[in-house]
Amino acid sequence: MTQRYLIVIEGNGSGNYSAYSPDIPGCAATGDTLEECESVMREALALHIESLREHGDEVPQPSSLAAYVEV
Repeated sequence: MTQRYLIVIEGNGSGNYSAYSPDIPGCAATGDTLEECESVMREALALHIESLREHGDEVPQPSSLAAYVEV
């Protein structure tokens, strides 16, 4: 079953991006470009969730939301 998890990608536009998912503690990834970081994070999430299942641990359900606000 496919789940949709929020990922947060941080970086300043000059490379060296990092990402994490608020719903999956301990899972993070980095990449030289935004696209690479997102791709590596997708793979990291899949492997992390697979490992949780293999060990009989509960897989957290997606619950985080994001919004932009203007101030």
